Amino acid sequence: MPGIFLVLSLAAGGPSAGQLSFPIDVVGPYTLQVTSLKEARHLSTLRQQYDFSCGSAALATLLTHHYGTRVSEQDVFVAMFRNGDQAKIRAEGFSLLDMKRYLASRGYQADGFEAPLEALSAVGIPAITLVNENGYNHFVVVKGVRDGRVLLGDPAFGTRAMPREQFERIAQEKILFVIRSHQDIARFNRAEDWRVAPRAPIEMGLRAPLDMVRFVRAASDF
Repeated sequence: MPGIFLVLSLAAGGPSAGQLSFPIDVVGPYTLQVTSLKEARHLSTLRQQYDFSCGSAALATLLTHHYGTRVSEQDVFVAMFRNGDQAKIRAEGFSLLDMKRYLASRGYQADGFEAPLEALSAVGIPAITLVNENGYNHFVVVKGVRDGRVLLGDPAFGTRAMPREQFERIAQEKILFVIRSHQDIARFNRAEDWRVAPRAPIEMGLRAPLDMVRFVRAASDF
């Protein structure tokens, strides 16, 4: 009997993948390929490679996924480390000044401003900001703001959303580091970024991964 075969990466259970197959009357066998939610969270947020490299990963995420300039975390890391205070970087990580200098070398004008989140929504641009969770300072990208929630590009955990009240509690110094130039090409509040941060548990288990489903006809002996 023709069948449909589901190949599923477990959304929340860790890196191992599971497989499930069962017959359904269709025109032929198909393979259902699904990106796990864990993997999906890093589709538009670059993963940091080192404990102190959240700054370079956040900046690479900003350029690659919000300004269309593809650059790797390693490229940003090497350039900022080479031109920065290396002893301080080893001890404290990268600073906004390191980021500003790097962006200037790429033709971008950037600065930090003390401003509310509404300013980002009004202009339609993302920002890098510093948060403190569990006693650790950490750079993240503010990718969107809507419906009382803030969408973050977190180099450690990927794209995730939280209530605005929670964000306000962890935000440090209320500084938003933004690119002032190139506003015409900035991407902010994109629907595809929000898909990996649904509100309802049922959406987290089914809808978000299934948005990334691809059907492929499998080999058949029938």
